[in-house]
Amino acid sequence: MKNSFMNNLKTPLEHSTPRRAFLRTATAAAVTGGLLTACSTATPDISPNGGRAAGDVITLPGGDLGILNYAFVLEQIESRFYELVLANPYSGMTAMEMQLFQDLRNHEVTHRAFYRAALGSAGIPDLTLNFSDINFKERTDVLEASRKFAEIGTAAYNGGGKYLTDPENLAVAGKIVSVEARHVSIIREIEYMNQSAFSGDNIVIEGLFIKLEPAEVVPIAQKYVLEIIDAHNLPSVAA
Repeated sequence: MKNSFMNNLKTPLEHSTPRRAFLRTATAAAVTGGLLTACSTATPDISPNGGRAAGDVITLPGGDLGILNYAFVLEQIESRFYELVLANPYSGMTAMEMQLFQDLRNHEVTHRAFYRAALGSAGIPDLTLNFSDINFKERTDVLEASRKFAEIGTAAYNGGGKYLTDPENLAVAGKIVSVEARHVSIIREIEYMNQSAFSGDNIVIEGLFIKLEPAEVVPIAQKYVLEIIDAHNLPSVAA
């Protein structure tokens, strides 16, 4: 039986009109990258958040559910990062930069909520995240981290999407990665104003954005997750 992301949405939602309405909103935001007005619940704490102990193992499943949970790992990291950027604004953050980070946070929080609601019991738990190696008070550190998270996220979707077997799952991932790619461009433009870095040669090669295999991305993500991410069931890891 196919692990259709959209099928997973339909089954439990038939008994919950409010939840159906929420997911329609979340899907629209993931597709358009539109601005949201929801407030963040971020706290000014950059220490680990979550309820499990460091060293606990979270095993990603195989198949489409494995790739979607893999994406959920990345969305949890990105959304939490932007929550903390806004909770700990660096000195001299301009109104334009504040608005930018609010928009990025809102997109990533929507992606996180979408995966959490859509995957339901098949999804991984909330991760215990730690960004203590990022100096949130330094503009250069925040922009560099923001760019790297966006680039890795986009490359991860590009590299992992080919393993999705259900066309509906691939369509959802494709809509989200289009938003992630736009994040890369705007962050690089802010970081390297009035240059060509928004589509630099190191990320756009022969007209295509770089792609990374799950086996390349998971170790990078692991740096910010206290639990151990066991990705041996993912296609490129098992190959």
